Amino acid sequence: MQHLILTVAFLITTAVFGQTSQKKAFKSNATIKVSVTNALSDNGTISFALYNEEGFLKAPLFRASAVISNRQSSVEFENIPAGNYSVVCFHDENSNGKMDFELNGMPKESYGASNNVMNFGPPQFEDSKFEVKNENVTLEIKF
Repeated sequence: MQHLILTVAFLITTAVFGQTSQKKAFKSNATIKVSVTNALSDNGTISFALYNEEGFLKAPLFRASAVISNRQSSVEFENIPAGNYSVVCFHDENSNGKMDFELNGMPKESYGASNNVMNFGPPQFEDSKFEVKNENVTLEIKF
């Protein structure tokens, strides 16, 4: 009888501690700090957008804009769960709230993406993705 009670107590303890450690493993309240250090001027703002793969370049999870001082700008996205993300930003030099394009489709304003991969055409999620785990992330994007 004593062995049965010890066995049951051991199983309950294991289940409780197993659930507690499992919750800690998947819980993330990470902050993503993103900065641009080479804006062409201090005019306007830098607009930042945080995406997951499903909404990439269509529906950002979060948006933020920041003023530019000494050609630098930064924002923070807080309480971000673990997963794969991408950040895309552009220099809204004329403060109209959107990225401006030439008639041929080329951007008039500077832009960049996480991982600083610059190909012809718009950024791709696979090239710009990064992983958020249980730690804060700091990114520097260059135009």
